[in-house]
Amino acid sequence: MASPKTTTPAAAKALSLHIGLNAVSGAAYSGWTGPLAACEFDANDMAAIAKSKGMKSTVLLTKHGTRAKTLAAIRGAAKSLRTGDLFFVTYSGHGGQVPDSNGDEADKQDETWCLYDGQLIDDELYFELSQFAAGVRILVLSDSCHSGTITRALPTGPRERAMPTAVAMRVYRDHQAFYDKLQKDVAKAAGTATVDPDTALAQVAASSRLTAIVKKFKPAVVLISGCQDNQTSMDGDHNGAFTEQVLKVWNQGGFVGNYGQFHARVKANMPRTQSPNLFTLGTAGKFLAQTPFSV
Repeated sequence: MASPKTTTPAAAKALSLHIGLNAVSGAAYSGWTGPLAACEFDANDMAAIAKSKGMKSTVLLTKHGTRAKTLAAIRGAAKSLRTGDLFFVTYSGHGGQVPDSNGDEADKQDETWCLYDGQLIDDELYFELSQFAAGVRILVLSDSCHSGTITRALPTGPRERAMPTAVAMRVYRDHQAFYDKLQKDVAKAAGTATVDPDTALAQVAASSRLTAIVKKFKPAVVLISGCQDNQTSMDGDHNGAFTEQVLKVWNQGGFVGNYGQFHARVKANMPRTQSPNLFTLGTAGKFLAQTPFSV
């Protein structure tokens, strides 16, 4: 009698997306180009980690970091990945804000990533992430500032990765119909109000645990951002301050520990003016217990 055949579970699939913008288009930002120095370095360094772990990577630098290309990469990954697979996303560039037009933000502001030809609103990002299949692991590292409180740096001092408030308001005024429609379209597609980073973080803090359960959110998301909402992420000559510490703690794969320990080590090495956040969406307990960047 022949013995029953055993099947070997398929290896997990992993994709990554790395966005680094050293400038944005003045045409999309009312004349402001927001020059930075280290964002392309950040994207390439994060892609190197991804490739060392066997991930298939897409890198979008400055002029290629457009809304269309970013959304296409995220949507392509959502269609391709299944339970147990990994999607690793990094963003390095300016953060911004637009007035909240759909009533889902307590501070009346939607946070954004400043892509080359227009901002990606947090509502959009979290809706796109909600389209991934159940059980997909999504890791997001964001080295930008989503702060409404902007401090004025000296010209010779470090550069802040935040669109100045006056510029943010001007951009919104000049493109109000576009950004208002984005928010309405996302709310309509989601059917209910989406969960933004601030709300997710508040849920984590209120429950005194690392996993925030979000209704109808099927994938497991771990997001580590460069600073608190009332702080600014700093640029550098070779890496952003947050990305620099991520690379040091990772130590070319020498780090031993899980995501919580990794975040704690990164945070411990940062100045008091910049405290990285860790929060989750979906059921992410098992994901948090893994070694960072594990496929």
